[in-house]
Amino acid sequence: MDTTTLVLAAVAAALLAIAFWRGRGLPLAGLCAAARTLWLNLPIVLLGFVIAGLVQVLVPRELISRWLGAQAGPKGVLMACVVGGLVPGSPYAVFPIVAGLYRAGAGLGAVVAFVSAWSLWSVSRLPVEMALIDSRVALIRYGITFLVPPAAGLIANALLRWL
Repeated sequence: MDTTTLVLAAVAAALLAIAFWRGRGLPLAGLCAAARTLWLNLPIVLLGFVIAGLVQVLVPRELISRWLGAQAGPKGVLMACVVGGLVPGSPYAVFPIVAGLYRAGAGLGAVVAFVSAWSLWSVSRLPVEMALIDSRVALIRYGITFLVPPAAGLIANALLRWL
């Protein structure tokens, strides 16, 4: 087990102990809520892993390395930004895809740029943001964050060379 798994297991055990201490029915209620959440998100998680696996076997490693690998440099970072900004989906679907790209040869800078662009630029969220908040606010936010994903990817590449 890795450190993250051990920390999550310790937190879950501590919360279960607190739930038992606060009331006998609370642990079961919490586990039932967790099961409902898992059930609702299971299709997204499974499809994300299926896509990630298929990307690894269908897209040639050389192609991913050429377009998104460390040797692609700034071009790879910018390409990852564009794709990250266009990819819709929840973290359950996107992070397995990003992990698959990374394992298939995408460079650190491209992965950082992809995740940053997905988080900040998601084109699929723009209409909702404009409708629910305000189009001016949404466009100003997009303008302010426009340089963040490419900068993050380029900094990641520089740090990788430096470390």
